[in-house]
Amino acid sequence: MIKAILFDIDNTLVDFMKMKRKSCEAAVEAMISAGLKMEKEDAMKEIYAIYAKKGMEYRDVFEKIIKKYNGKIDYKIMASGVLAYRLVKEEQVIPYEGVISTLKVLKKKYKLAVVSDAPAMKAWTRLIMAKLDGFFDLVLTKSDVKRQKTSTVPFNAALKHFNIEPEEAIMVGDRIERDIQTPKKLGIKTCFARYGVEDLKKPANGKSGADFEINEFKDLIGILKSIKKK
Repeated sequence: MIKAILFDIDNTLVDFMKMKRKSCEAAVEAMISAGLKMEKEDAMKEIYAIYAKKGMEYRDVFEKIIKKYNGKIDYKIMASGVLAYRLVKEEQVIPYEGVISTLKVLKKKYKLAVVSDAPAMKAWTRLIMAKLDGFFDLVLTKSDVKRQKTSTVPFNAALKHFNIEPEEAIMVGDRIERDIQTPKKLGIKTCFARYGVEDLKKPANGKSGADFEINEFKDLIGILKSIKKK
C-alpha cells in the first residue's frame, strides 16, 4: 500500500522549461535594447548552448555573452537583462494544469514530499511562487542531503523521515536517470511524467522504464487507485 508520494519540482509540478524560455527571451530583448550587439535568435541559441554545457541553473550566462559580443562587461546591459528575467520569471513559475486540485485530493490520503536536485533556496522559491509550498510534509533538496538524485541518499532520507518501506512510496518525475532509475534501485515505485519532457527527448509509450506513466498530472489519481486495488 502506498503511504507517501515523492515529487520532483521542475517539469513535474511546474513547467520549468517554459518559464526559462520566456524569462530568457525577455532578458535578451531588454539587453539588446540596452546595447547588446546581437540578434535575438542568435542570443537565445548562445544562451542555451551555454546552459547545455554549464547546466540550466548557471548564473553567469548573461555576463558571458555580453563579454563575448560587446568586448567587455557592460553593467547597464547586464542589469537590464537580469531585471527583465526576474520580472517574467515571477509571472511564469506556475503549476501545470491540474496540479493544485490533484494535490488537494492526494493530501487527504497520503504523505507528500518533494525530492529535488535544486538548492534549497531555489526549490522553496519555486514552490512559494507557484503557491505549492503548503502541500508538502517534507521538502528535501540537494542542500539538505548533499547528494543529487543519481544517488539513493535523497530517497533513503525521505523513506527514513516517513518511517516507511520502499514499496510504500512512489516517485513522480520527468528525468529518467534521476527520478526513475535511482529510486527503482531501492524498490520504490516510479511514475514518469511524460508531459514534462520535450518531444524530441521523450521515449515511446511504455519505454521510460517506470512502473507507470502519466500524460497529465491528474492521471496520478487513477494510478494510485489501480495500485490500491492490487
